[in-house]
Amino acid sequence: MRKILPGAALVAVVALLAACDDFDIGGMLDRYREDFHYSYPLSPGGSLEVENNNGSIEISGWDQNTVDIEGSKYASTQERLKEIRIDVEQSPGSIRVRTVPPLDRHGNYGARYVIHVPRKVQLTSIASSNGPIHVDGIEGPAKLKTSNGGIRATEIQGTLDAQTSNGPLDISGVEGDTTLRTSNGAIRADVRKGGFEANTTNGSITARVMDADAKPVRLESSNGHIDLTMDAVREVHADTSNSSIVVRLPASANATLRAHTSNSSISSDFDVTAHGVISKHRLEGSIGSGGPLLDLGTSNGSIRILRI
Repeated sequence: MRKILPGAALVAVVALLAACDDFDIGGMLDRYREDFHYSYPLSPGGSLEVENNNGSIEISGWDQNTVDIEGSKYASTQERLKEIRIDVEQSPGSIRVRTVPPLDRHGNYGARYVIHVPRKVQLTSIASSNGPIHVDGIEGPAKLKTSNGGIRATEIQGTLDAQTSNGPLDISGVEGDTTLRTSNGAIRADVRKGGFEANTTNGSITARVMDADAKPVRLESSNGHIDLTMDAVREVHADTSNSSIVVRLPASANATLRAHTSNSSISSDFDVTAHGVISKHRLEGSIGSGGPLLDLGTSNGSIRILRI
């Protein structure tokens, strides 16, 4: 049993830690906790599914054909803690882990997971209702979802679908089609190759795409700026309602530009050969010899095309 912090000290700690993307408040505030540990074989390329009601999920790849599951379940009373079960369904090609909640779902309870998996794995569904998710070092597709918490995914070789309702998304080292969605939070992403789509309602998008690819980049924010860096030019569709758009291109870039803003200006480090209407609020033309379309639009903000 852990000590309960005095009121003033507890408020100060919660205020400090709540600013962290990976902070899981549930496990800190509950008096009763019980650790668990399971280990199962899994064939390379097999699938893992985790369904958690409340609490964090951390998954990392390793060089073993074993899924190692450790963590702790927590609750506000001893009786409710006993009712929480960690249910595991296992076969040679798939493992499903589920947190079975207590009968009385009022109050705070949940589980925190730290899981090691074979690098070649399919994360078919990793979900938490309230808590952050962190995935690292996976060679396979990953589908991640949480309602209240941030998502961090690094070094993923496969398609990535990450979604949260209230929290930031921080993605790096992805090689595969990537779809990111959050309602209230910033998106930061470094994507090596594959299609890339990012959407947030209240937050900024800062992204870098590294390799040339025929699949487009689609970025949308209702209330936040968009800052995109491309090491190799590809098709882009970027739109925000109430902020600016910045696109950074290599000096040798060739592209077709279509940019418009309702209440600000458009500027470019590159010479643009006009094809259509040129005004303070609209610019259409070619950069260099022309190439992939850069379709950029904002209602209340500037648009800048910058040289890397």
